[in-house]
Amino acid sequence: MRVAITGATGVIGAVLSRALRDRGDQVVALTRDRDQAASKLAADVEIHEWTDPKGSSPPPAALSGADAVIHLLGEPVAQRWTGRAKCEIRDSRVLSTRRLVAGLSELPQERRPSSLVSQSATGYYGARGDESVDEREAAGDGFLAEVTRAWEHEALAAAELAGVRVAVTRTGVVLSPRGGALAKMLPPFRAGLGGSVAGGRQYVPWIHVLDVARALLRCVDDARISGPVNVTAPNPVPNAELSRTLGRVLGRPAVMPVPAAAPRLLYGEMASIVITGQRVVPARLLQLGHEFTFPMLEPALRDVLRR
Repeated sequence: MRVAITGATGVIGAVLSRALRDRGDQVVALTRDRDQAASKLAADVEIHEWTDPKGSSPPPAALSGADAVIHLLGEPVAQRWTGRAKCEIRDSRVLSTRRLVAGLSELPQERRPSSLVSQSATGYYGARGDESVDEREAAGDGFLAEVTRAWEHEALAAAELAGVRVAVTRTGVVLSPRGGALAKMLPPFRAGLGGSVAGGRQYVPWIHVLDVARALLRCVDDARISGPVNVTAPNPVPNAELSRTLGRVLGRPAVMPVPAAAPRLLYGEMASIVITGQRVVPARLLQLGHEFTFPMLEPALRDVLRR
């Protein structure tokens, strides 16, 4: 298969690119910086510059003849949400997806990819306490829920505008040492200063980065999959259990509770990500018999951290 990827040099994109190449697929990377992408990606990855994802469609040569497109582009959410940052978080997702779909619809029918897998996030559901949440649930409230609703709306439009099958992957907290929430947690935990946040009862919809890549590949390969797909491990855990398990894997105490005021002071509105949570389950993938390499938290952390 020929698969075009936006965000190919990111935490998920790099692992996904490797997985595609390992199974013999041709990877086409769309990037804003050709030189940077060339330094990070394998020599046999075909690279096309897409310098203005918010303002222009991708180069037709990158999409034409591809079997599938996987769209991972988006400004990092884990930062203080200033007005400018919130605008970039939203526009980098919503506008780039709109431009991508426009580019797909402009291709001749016989040269269009048959499927689009577009990243989304469990933030779609908002704060849900300890109720089990699957793909049938409605969108929640808050900034991330609003962003993901708009983001998914643009992606799903490709079904009508370009005639392609669309899956939107609501991905949870990705476990990877290269970035994301785990990378931010490691310094205090390694120093023995880790602990549960805001009481620790909020659920964390975690998933190993390798299982993210495998779920994305399943969405590409399985023509039965369309619409929303939760990309989370089948066993979400409360923040307190995540903290205890991470401490055990690192061989460090994890008994320093962090009051809700601390992340609010450090991150402002963005702290809502760690103070609240969702008990999200991958119902659609499980229904299809999808198997997770790391369904349980401790083996996942030990693999990621090579412990």
